[in-house]
Amino acid sequence: MSDLTTPLTNPLATPLADVIVIGGPTASGKSGLALAIAEAFGGTVINADSMQLYADLDVLTARPPAEDLARAPHRLYGVLPAAERGSAARWRDMALAEITAARVEGRLPVVVGGTGLYLRALMQGLSEVPPIPDEVRAAAHARLAAIGGEAFRAELVTCDPASAKLNPGDTTRLTRAWEVLQATGHPLSHWQSRTAQGAPEDLRFTILVLDPPRADLYAQCDRRFDLMMEQGAMEEVRRLDALARERPLAPDLPVLKALGVPELRRVLHGEIPLDEAIALAQQSTRRYAKRQVTWFRHQIVGKSPDMLVSHTGQHSCHTIDLPCSPAVRNAMLDRLRTILNY
Repeated sequence: MSDLTTPLTNPLATPLADVIVIGGPTASGKSGLALAIAEAFGGTVINADSMQLYADLDVLTARPPAEDLARAPHRLYGVLPAAERGSAARWRDMALAEITAARVEGRLPVVVGGTGLYLRALMQGLSEVPPIPDEVRAAAHARLAAIGGEAFRAELVTCDPASAKLNPGDTTRLTRAWEVLQATGHPLSHWQSRTAQGAPEDLRFTILVLDPPRADLYAQCDRRFDLMMEQGAMEEVRRLDALARERPLAPDLPVLKALGVPELRRVLHGEIPLDEAIALAQQSTRRYAKRQVTWFRHQIVGKSPDMLVSHTGQHSCHTIDLPCSPAVRNAMLDRLRTILNY
């Protein structure tokens, strides 16, 4: 058994290299658990949160603070400017490069984030969807803005029945489905069935899914947004809003749709008072957390029940259904020592 404070030794010599993947809803304690694992096993934390990629959003995306960044290497945080569009394909390429770099350095890759599509793309591969022209993307957002989520989804379902499962409030997935259908003539499900990039054959994923009680999660979402306001969220949005007007930035850019940004921009534009914006942002955060919980339960935990039992293949999954307290973290570290044979 190796010293838990030292990096892995010769990771490229093994047929399957271990990668820890931590997923779950926002405000569930993922970053703290990732840091604890990185410190205990000599790891590198690799971001898998689509909004934490952006340099212009620090406070509102709950990016790890400077003191945490100093305790263990952190990668893919704040690496994209606001004007760029992140994607699962782009993130996957960056994440695989960082995983390789960590292995070369003899460190354990610890991938952490709540963007389920990114995590699935990493572990299972990514469907090859043709590029979407900018004019088609703009038309999708214009149509959604004109008729609203419910009508937009109903219109989409007539040509793409699989889209009926999408939440009317999930504008990102709704517009994506519409864009693909309009640009290619085939529904998104058609392309998703044609996996072009398979799962990495040299990596073995141990998946930790945080699934705390709903009441605890929602309360933490509310508390964390209040803390963000104290830490300068409004000033951060003020700078982003100024940038959006100066550049100008396309209104459908991901960075402008991050949790809290639309609501606080409405305050800056004189549309609503601050207390209403905070309440709306907290509500949006809770709804987003609920969608994340559902996604992880269906796509990661519930989709492959055999993943819950043993670590015999390239995947194993372990659900943490308690608030991620220090005691829970320590129990998870003990479990990982057994899984990773430390």
